[in-house]
Amino acid sequence: MSRDTVPEPWRSFLADIDAAVSDGLELHCIGGFAVSLYYGLSRPTGDLDVVGVAPHTASWLEKTAGRNSALHRKHKLHLQIVTVATLPDSYAERLTEMFPGAFSRLKLLVLDPYDLALSKLFRNLEVDMEDVKHLATACNLDLEVLGRRYHEELRPYVIGPVDRHDRTLELWMAAILEDRQ
Repeated sequence: MSRDTVPEPWRSFLADIDAAVSDGLELHCIGGFAVSLYYGLSRPTGDLDVVGVAPHTASWLEKTAGRNSALHRKHKLHLQIVTVATLPDSYAERLTEMFPGAFSRLKLLVLDPYDLALSKLFRNLEVDMEDVKHLATACNLDLEVLGRRYHEELRPYVIGPVDRHDRTLELWMAAILEDRQ
């Protein structure tokens, strides 16, 4: 799949959102949508997880493209606004546009692979580990950069048991190294 071509059924779903937007709308994409559609993991996903949506826009987006909306019923896809996400401090400086020029008012931005991997650290489900292993392979993640970004941009803002997240990152890095051997 090309990073420049929006595959169906996503193209039609996103085109309908684009048509409904009156001004420009920028969405920061995370989750399986980002890993699959931008970083090439062949796992289907039916939702588009986004962060950093302004409150007035969030309400409109939920009504327009969220779960049980008309677009959800039409396309069997939905947009999900993630209200609790732990992301590296400067992630917004490293965003990349997905599908440039595909839409007139809608702009999809994806986290860089390190930030996307770290965004999955706190939930730490098996699917998250598989996504991170895919990112490590597909993007040839430098584990020193991953560790440094965690310690400098994420760990200082962790609420709760920091040592648990430290151990999770260590386990993920060990699994990535094992896969590389």
